[in-house]
Amino acid sequence: MSWITNFFTSSVGKKVIMSITGIFLCTFLAAHMSGNFLLLKNDGGQAFNEYAKFMSTFPLIRVLSIVTFIGLLFHAVDGIWLVLQNRKARPVKYHSFKGGANSSWTSRNMGLLGVIILFFLIVHLKSFWFEMKFGTIQYVEYGGVKYKDLYSIVVSAFSQWWYVLLYIICLIALSLHLMHGFQSAFQTLGLNHKKYTPIIKGVGLAFSILVPLGFAIQPIYVLLKSMNVF
Repeated sequence: MSWITNFFTSSVGKKVIMSITGIFLCTFLAAHMSGNFLLLKNDGGQAFNEYAKFMSTFPLIRVLSIVTFIGLLFHAVDGIWLVLQNRKARPVKYHSFKGGANSSWTSRNMGLLGVIILFFLIVHLKSFWFEMKFGTIQYVEYGGVKYKDLYSIVVSAFSQWWYVLLYIICLIALSLHLMHGFQSAFQTLGLNHKKYTPIIKGVGLAFSILVPLGFAIQPIYVLLKSMNVF
């Protein structure tokens, strides 16, 4: 079993874990974004509250939520470890180092982008998940069935311009993080081919733009609606 321990504690092993968890979290992001589009449905929050209850009570979804949390934890811890290792390997910066000549800004600042995203996740979980699970939340009733009114909490948060601005700034960080991370994950796993790599790059670029954009539409819509723009 020592080889397993060596693998998971090695730099290569941690990069593989980062790649696998990163790809898994991409699927979560796409699913989460799709479900949240129910916020745009003009039904007083019924569809979104029903969706929120299903996501928090259906056994398989609950198991996947735990797996997602573990994947996120591994991804964050390994990311921090790799950044610290890279800095330790080169404690003194080169005097004439020109990063842009050899790598993109996003690839050199994945650690910074990751910290911004992690900060946002903590705020996001506190605002919604924690309130859903442990907060004093009102109930609404549809067809004789009671539901926690998460919709009202989301609308209240997204009706604040500063929260929406913070949300969008963090989504920009997520987009930049994905632009490098998506392709890098496949490269780390050895999935390189002159025929398929351009496709992976194209899909990665589209994903890194469309998913954050989809998330951004939701708070902007709620904010504008609260301002009676439409």
